Amino acid sequence: MLSNNYDSINLEALRNKAEKIKVVFTDNDGVLTDTGVYYSEMGEELKRFSIRDGMGVERLRKIEGIETGIISGEISASLKKRAEKLNITVLYLGIKDKKTCLEEVLTKMNLTWEETGYIGDDYNDLELIEACGLTACPADAMPHVKTKVDYISSVNGGHGAFRDFAELIIMIKNNFEFKETNYQRTI
Repeated sequence: MLSNNYDSINLEALRNKAEKIKVVFTDNDGVLTDTGVYYSEMGEELKRFSIRDGMGVERLRKIEGIETGIISGEISASLKKRAEKLNITVLYLGIKDKKTCLEEVLTKMNLTWEETGYIGDDYNDLELIEACGLTACPADAMPHVKTKVDYISSVNGGHGAFRDFAELIIMIKNNFEFKETNYQRTI
């Protein structure tokens, strides 16, 4: 699933950044979902998540010991359930100032910006994209966001863009050798 966009990226620079990554954070809407939401008179009802992204969370954790966190500007019951399913404990909902939030989280985790990966798709992600050590966006991210990240996935949000970013990190940390592990069905 790793994109073959190698002609347009500097692999050595990407390797230098990826080797330092100890945690990966993601936005939700537009990265883990396809930006669609179904509403009823009761409010938000459904969002679509990719099972492949869930496997990306699992592979980062099991192969590299890298945890995943989510910072979202929205308050979403479905995201809370998805994070529980994936054993993601670093979950921040309704966050308008994502950079201040992540700065506090990194301080608690005793990590630096350089050790942090981030994938986002929209303008409210730009501060984190500019601060984090390794950054990515889905193929359908906003145009200006694409000019600021280290890696543009060939996959759209909600269809495996997080997984693509996770696999990039795993592959670089393992000299582009595929790593397999046994999985229990948690995704």
